[in-house]
Amino acid sequence: MRTHLQKLADHESLTLAEMMDAAEYLFSDKVSDSEIAAFLMGLKTKGETTEEMSGLVSILREKAHQLHNVPVGVMDNCGTGGDGSHSFNISTTAAFVIAGAGIPVAKHGNRSVSSRTGSADVLENLGVSLQLSMQQTEEILEDNGIAFLFAPSIHPSLKRVMKIRNELKIPTMFNLIGPLTNPVTLDTQLVGIYRRDMLEKMAMALHQLGRRRGITVNGAGYMDEASLAGENHLVLVDDGELIPFKLSPEDVDLPQYDNEEIIGGNAADNASILKSVLKGESGAYRDTVILNAALGIFASGKARNVHEAIRLAKESIDSGAAIGKLEYLIDYSRQAERKVI
Repeated sequence: MRTHLQKLADHESLTLAEMMDAAEYLFSDKVSDSEIAAFLMGLKTKGETTEEMSGLVSILREKAHQLHNVPVGVMDNCGTGGDGSHSFNISTTAAFVIAGAGIPVAKHGNRSVSSRTGSADVLENLGVSLQLSMQQTEEILEDNGIAFLFAPSIHPSLKRVMKIRNELKIPTMFNLIGPLTNPVTLDTQLVGIYRRDMLEKMAMALHQLGRRRGITVNGAGYMDEASLAGENHLVLVDDGELIPFKLSPEDVDLPQYDNEEIIGGNAADNASILKSVLKGESGAYRDTVILNAALGIFASGKARNVHEAIRLAKESIDSGAAIGKLEYLIDYSRQAERKVI
């Protein structure tokens, strides 16, 4: 590990093989907490490469608990966090809308690290269990079309690293690679990134990790979600081809809102917002979810363009399909708890 730390200190990037070797140490008991912190800060200061991201993700996924029976065409939508916007849980809400449109979603997430409320925090507040077995998760994904994969349960090797990330309280490479560590072999993925300079690198990482299609997005105001405040920067991954494009609210006939209008709060506040959107309440929260869900639907290939995807996202909410997916998760969690008792 010292060799890798010295290379980072000299502002040199690690090769794919070097990063995989460093990751083996990172998730072992052979390194100290200070070495782990130094490694994360060394990567952040130097600037992360696609090879470093792919190498770290490869080792993490090898060590993760696996889901073996998953639906065809399964996807994930997740932001990196770290944008400091204090927005509500946009991607978590959008996941139910995507699933309601008929696209299976293996939603991978965690408690808050650099944001105020993580996906796990808001779902737990709604009554979704974070303690389900892998077999139960597979069953939910098959029957409901959306399941939640709680990162600490999926990635036991991350326990020490998570402790250090919580102590650092700043975005690190783990914010960037978090969305990539889903142990499910995904067909497609939507990834929001708080750093615009990493859009193409993240898109290339999606391709290297076997995604057939995907979209990376940095929103107006440098959010890690698509925003209706102005121009969004995106990269479409289509069978290995990277296609950069930009998208503004007027391009897809949606209203413009300042990012201050989509600020959230604690887990209870954000749970209330999530439910209000899925129940059809109009306004900035709903329209922002519609845009992000539409990007996921477009990324999956179910819609030919974003306009068509927006129509499907609206139908998912207005038909009750989206909230039905959430209600299934809550009911399943209650029944699972009763069996334990």
